Amino acid sequence: MPNGLIDDASLRTHPEGFALSLTIPWYRSLWLSSVGALRLNIDGRDIPEADLGLELDGTRYAVADLSAQSEVLWYLQQHPLLIVRSEHPLALGERHEVTVFGELRLPYMQIAPGEAGGPGMYVPNVVRQTLTLEVRDTDAPHPALVSDVTPPPPATEADPFTLGLTLYSASAEFRAGWFDFEGLLDRVAELGIGPGIEIVASQVLPTYPAVSDEFERTWRAAFDKHGFDESSFGANLDMGRRRDRDMTPDEEFAFSETLFRGAKRLGFPLVRIQSAKPDLLRRLLPIAEELELKLAYEIHAPMGPNAPEILKVRDVYAELDSPLLGFVADFSSTMHSMSPTLLRAVERAGLDTDARDRLQAIWATDASMRERQQEFIGYLKGRDFDPGRLGSFAHLAFNMHGHVAPSEWSDIMPQIMHVHAKFYDIDENGNEPAIDYPELVRVFVEGGYRGYWSSEWEGHAFAEIGEVDPLLLVRRQHDLIRRTMRSLQPA
Repeated sequence: MPNGLIDDASLRTHPEGFALSLTIPWYRSLWLSSVGALRLNIDGRDIPEADLGLELDGTRYAVADLSAQSEVLWYLQQHPLLIVRSEHPLALGERHEVTVFGELRLPYMQIAPGEAGGPGMYVPNVVRQTLTLEVRDTDAPHPALVSDVTPPPPATEADPFTLGLTLYSASAEFRAGWFDFEGLLDRVAELGIGPGIEIVASQVLPTYPAVSDEFERTWRAAFDKHGFDESSFGANLDMGRRRDRDMTPDEEFAFSETLFRGAKRLGFPLVRIQSAKPDLLRRLLPIAEELELKLAYEIHAPMGPNAPEILKVRDVYAELDSPLLGFVADFSSTMHSMSPTLLRAVERAGLDTDARDRLQAIWATDASMRERQQEFIGYLKGRDFDPGRLGSFAHLAFNMHGHVAPSEWSDIMPQIMHVHAKFYDIDENGNEPAIDYPELVRVFVEGGYRGYWSSEWEGHAFAEIGEVDPLLLVRRQHDLIRRTMRSLQPA
């Protein structure tokens, strides 16, 4: 599973017995309180919870206490040790079958708010992995990357869009430590990608949600070195940071204000917001005006510009009547088929041809996301297939792939402030097999959009790390967008 807790180099020696070097099973940093369960079996033997401890930044936590650690951040690039107390230490070179189970929740993906001061419901992330591992004392080496790439043609004044990327595109590689932050920006520059750079704050800020002086210095030096532009600062709202209750309105405001001020420190003109609650926006607008920040709510699959939830946001915008409020258009909303990258992933997880065909048929219906999820899960259970074998894929297949017509973006084009040029693959002909990029380019050129198209490769949710080089794919996607938009310009 690409979002797993362990990999081939995880099993380590330890004075108390042995240990597993863990990788966060998601694309962004999470609070330790996100971890609801953590279980381990080695060679068919269940390890008692009392013999497990998680060590992060020199502090040891009992597994039972993790759900209370709402102030402790598990930063994306950290690899805490799951320490196992044992009278029989493991030796280097031994091989053992390891099964790990983790149950997490994503504190910014709220399904339903809490009632009467209680906790809400959040999207789960369940990890089950079984690997035969050799005991090691070092991390796995990082692979060599292709560097001999033809420079892109220069941008011209006639280009309607400014190209760039979100660093989210290299989530898995950044999480694995293939790059530090400076090295990642060096790699982007090496491939001729840019000039726009978008970040997800919860992914790259070691002191999330705040921006530290050290990070600001690193950021400024990299931008001076490469001549990049700040395009979009991705902000989340971790309503479920605590397990016992959701954030209060005051906590939501304070958390958002911290992110806004961090975006300003780094020079961003726009913040991608996650919440468009009217009362929260009313309180945040004066902050945005003070900082001269645009606030853009992301329209993401499975919704489109005219989904009932988005119509409510449009009504809030009309009421507040501020030029600082707009939208981020994410092209996951406007896919014509399911990504082959996702279909390969569910095949690896055990789905046969009939099940994959049924998945695609259910996806193509007009039922709500929840209804389609439940129909598919019911189908799997009817075939005696445990949906848990798919991990989060049983949910992600529907909430990450929308099938709204590209033409619907025209309905809100004046309010689109930023574009997430979402993609999963580029085929041998230089096209995205599940998203009609020529049509999207046409809609945005004719609609008069002039701004950043931020390439967002999300194949890391489904592909194994090392299966492809995502930044090379971004470069190929830039070639596709550039070729298409220039074909629509007069000679």
